[in-house]
Amino acid sequence: MIIKDLIVTPIAFSDPPLLNADGVHEPLALRTIVQLIVDGGVDGGDGGGDSVVVGLGEGSGGAEVARRVEQVRSAVVGLSVFDLNGIEAAVNAALGGDAGPLSRRDRRVVYSMLDVAAHDAQGKLTGLPVAELLGGRVRDRVPYSAYLFYKWAGHPRSDAVDDVEPDAWGEALDPVGIVAQARALIDWYGFGSIKLKGGVFGPDEEIAAIRALAEAFPGLPLRIDPNGAWSHDTAVRVATELDGVLEYLEDPVLGIDGMAAVAREVSQPLATNMCVVTFEQLAEAFAKDAVQIVLSDHHYWGGLRHTRELAAICGHWGVGVSMHSNSHLGISLAAMTHVAAATPELAYACDTHYPWNRAEDVVMPGALEIVDGAVRVPHAPGLGVVLDEAALERQHKVFVDSGRSVRDDSGYLQRFDPTYSPTLPRY
Repeated sequence: MIIKDLIVTPIAFSDPPLLNADGVHEPLALRTIVQLIVDGGVDGGDGGGDSVVVGLGEGSGGAEVARRVEQVRSAVVGLSVFDLNGIEAAVNAALGGDAGPLSRRDRRVVYSMLDVAAHDAQGKLTGLPVAELLGGRVRDRVPYSAYLFYKWAGHPRSDAVDDVEPDAWGEALDPVGIVAQARALIDWYGFGSIKLKGGVFGPDEEIAAIRALAEAFPGLPLRIDPNGAWSHDTAVRVATELDGVLEYLEDPVLGIDGMAAVAREVSQPLATNMCVVTFEQLAEAFAKDAVQIVLSDHHYWGGLRHTRELAAICGHWGVGVSMHSNSHLGISLAAMTHVAAATPELAYACDTHYPWNRAEDVVMPGALEIVDGAVRVPHAPGLGVVLDEAALERQHKVFVDSGRSVRDDSGYLQRFDPTYSPTLPRY
């Protein structure tokens, strides 16, 4: 049960041109895959011979993130895979701790990948699914939402935004396109709730899109997330016009104080994955009643165990819990599903980008399928997914050949619209 090695593999995979308040997704999304190589001994002896298990983790991408994970390798090798406190302390120390150059959140981003991989290895060593290691499943199916985006018809082939290579998803730049996108996702995956990524067009256009969705899919819960692109007055106006239509309103404005001011004037609960992203921010946000729903995300809250702790704190204070998503593949979806299954406080369908990105997954197909809007929690040991070594090598080569090192939604959009500014609020 001792960690013998840590293998870090940066990858890139295809991503559609999805618009957001920061710009537009580039043709390639970046992620980091980690493998914890652990000896098979669980008797506290000398290592259990030659047998090994491999714990899988996935997290944020880019060259610098991969370098940071590589930086902690020597610190975690030799530790027990069950010693999560020791692994976390070793990661923090290797990255400089509170006196070092990285924030706690940045260090948690690194640790979260190892936390997931450690849980996967623990499950394989004990024969238990990760959900059981997290306290036991309270649901056997985890609901996810149809995650809608305004998008171009395809990525441009040149510096002209109208010179595109059309993709299978098609264009969605108005309410008609958004409804068509939702219908496709619901037809394919059976989603029972809908979220629209807003902050792209003026508020009246996005109100029209939400109303069109409400008409096309009566009874389905609706959400919109403008990522802080609205002013206070705009947020209040949109919330008032969509009173009774939205399940919740996510990050209409920036900052805890801004959210608290909006919350005092609107009827919908406000959700966030922007103004509350660390444990250190919870006390102020709750005291000011700035948010009524926190969107957890194990990738930056510090892994699965800390995500459970976050949900328990939210439950204690009467704050709802949902789950945030960014571009990801199957290891992350498995981890999200297991922690959601073991979280009694989770009361809303989770976000996921998986339908947008699954074509170039690095796990073997079949373990994770979205059926009737939900993923059935795997019963196999660990995360319940198997790494596709050939696919991992393929997507690593894509990363290397691309020359990409960081995600830059704003810079990509500015290639086609030099006047674009990501400064918020915008409306």
